[in-house]
Amino acid sequence: MSNLKIAVVTGGHSFEVQPFHQLFGSLPGIEAYIQHTSEFTSEPAEVRDSYAAVVFYSMFRDTPSDEAPWYEGKPKSALEHLGSSGQGIVILHHALLAYLDWPLWDEIVGIQGRAMRSYHPNEHIQIDIADAQHPILNGLAAWEMVDETYRMADAGPGNQVILTTQHPRCLKTVGWTRTYRQSRVFCFQSGHGQATYTDPNFRAVLANGIRWAAKSL
Repeated sequence: MSNLKIAVVTGGHSFEVQPFHQLFGSLPGIEAYIQHTSEFTSEPAEVRDSYAAVVFYSMFRDTPSDEAPWYEGKPKSALEHLGSSGQGIVILHHALLAYLDWPLWDEIVGIQGRAMRSYHPNEHIQIDIADAQHPILNGLAAWEMVDETYRMADAGPGNQVILTTQHPRCLKTVGWTRTYRQSRVFCFQSGHGQATYTDPNFRAVLANGIRWAAKSL
């Protein structure tokens, strides 16, 4: 079986580059093409649609516009195209907070009013299993890890919550799935830095979440 080809879209927020690349290089059966948002949105639609799933790890605050420089293509139209091909969509960590004033991103994420009230790095957090029957969580049990947490609105109606926490400095819904147009969407609040990237449970959930969104699990 050939590897699952995915795009990992960055921009608008710094991250630990080498551990991040090592993370995606470690996911078995997944071939990741890590690229800046401008590279993704400047590609033709047939290239963007060729990925089985797109993982967003970007955090631009302003609503995208098609009046961007030529080398960015038409970002607004490119992102509005999401969901039409049925490819998977994964929203990872700070991508939950991208495009705060754009209703389309609210619809993809499944949270209205996504503004972050506070963030807390290097928190020891227990992740609990809310839906042990979900394929993303096959064989997994509750675990503890170090990560950055957000205090923000929880995922509500229209989402299937699969991971939760009782940590006082974190939203309660840590992982959830939903449908956007023709696409499966997996949202995962975790994923700040190396301490999280190297956690085996985080890696398992991320890999399974990508495969599930790509309808390959």
